[in-house]
Amino acid sequence: MDSISELIIYKHFKNGNLLYDMTWIMENYENEYYNHSDIKALLYDRVNELIELAEQYGFLGNVWHNYLALLLANNENAYSTACEIVGEVNGTINEIALNDFRIFRKLFNFDFTVLERTFHAGCLSLLVNYKSATSNGKIFNKRIRDRICDLSIKLSGSENEFDFKEIMTNFYKDFGVGKLGLHKAFRVEHVDHETKLVPITNIQHVHLDDLVGYELQKKKLIDNTQAFVNGKKANNCLLFGDAGTGKSTSVKAILNEYYSQGLRMIEIYKHQFKDLTSIIAQIKNRNYKFIIFMDDLSFEEFEIDYKYLKAVIEGGLERRPDNVLIYATSNRRHLVREKFSDKEERRDDLHSSDTVQEKLSLAYRFGISIFFVAPDKKEYMNIVDALANKYGLTIPREELFLEANKWELSHGGLSGRTAQQFIDYLLGKY
Repeated sequence: MDSISELIIYKHFKNGNLLYDMTWIMENYENEYYNHSDIKALLYDRVNELIELAEQYGFLGNVWHNYLALLLANNENAYSTACEIVGEVNGTINEIALNDFRIFRKLFNFDFTVLERTFHAGCLSLLVNYKSATSNGKIFNKRIRDRICDLSIKLSGSENEFDFKEIMTNFYKDFGVGKLGLHKAFRVEHVDHETKLVPITNIQHVHLDDLVGYELQKKKLIDNTQAFVNGKKANNCLLFGDAGTGKSTSVKAILNEYYSQGLRMIEIYKHQFKDLTSIIAQIKNRNYKFIIFMDDLSFEEFEIDYKYLKAVIEGGLERRPDNVLIYATSNRRHLVREKFSDKEERRDDLHSSDTVQEKLSLAYRFGISIFFVAPDKKEYMNIVDALANKYGLTIPREELFLEANKWELSHGGLSGRTAQQFIDYLLGKY
């Protein structure tokens, strides 16, 4: 079989040592130059590694095929990144990719029974129809795990390298490549003194229809996001207003709505604003659209982190990439706190208007501002009623509304969040 040393595009794999050792065993298990016992020991070590991977990722079926599919789905290279979102590409790179896919197809078709007979390794047959101890892995959620397993089944049934290439190209087009392709959302962490995007695997599956009311606000957010994912001009958005009115929920719902169209989201906190330049550098040349999400954004007067944000939104020498927008939520319209005592202090300020503009300038850099106001009593009861129907609560409406009224009086007042907490209470009770 062709050696993986002949791969041209697909190299530098994560967990690649397993691939190199397994292919070395496949090529040398009959070579009398090497000690039979040493090869068998190496085989068992790599079977152990395959099982550990299967449990981490929650794999099902043929674990070897799952592993190979994982390598292909995660490898960001000239071919895979060209195909993400747009699909089939032109150029010589297609011929080069066929070379690599021919090698990978032979790896898929390798008959493990020859190793099983040679080394009396009955454990290998267990890897063909593996069942993970848990339904979900620690690294992938079920949705992503199933995509990798489905991909491995399709690739194992490919008729030739051309068929293999078509399957991979369609996968990259539908789901993307690497962590940015497979995952919806990311948080920012520092790993080995580097700024890294770490996938968030457990995301709330909320949709815009789940947010009762606020139709004008939702439409404004949808129109802007729709233009963004379609490659048209769009604005940074500031969602502000009363607490518990669905600002954060709306942004999460937008992600779930447009993920399949290439939208991704990065959650960032105030203390990480100095990392914004590094984050944008990592995503600006990808074919995805990224929303940098800042939840509950506000600044005290003594905090200066907002200056980093101002420079990134608008004002630096390097303009913000077309595939990046910033969505923020806040209970404050002007983001930077102002006090009545500031008026007294400004009497001694020779340029007091400049000081005011400095504090307001951050909010003004969001092209769209969407106001979420707390519901009145009637709207609150409509939210309670809608949520009760959604969760199948069969409490008489009179009793439901009476209890909802008691709840809001002692739990934070009228808001969508209060209504959801009330319904959660009833679900737990009944």
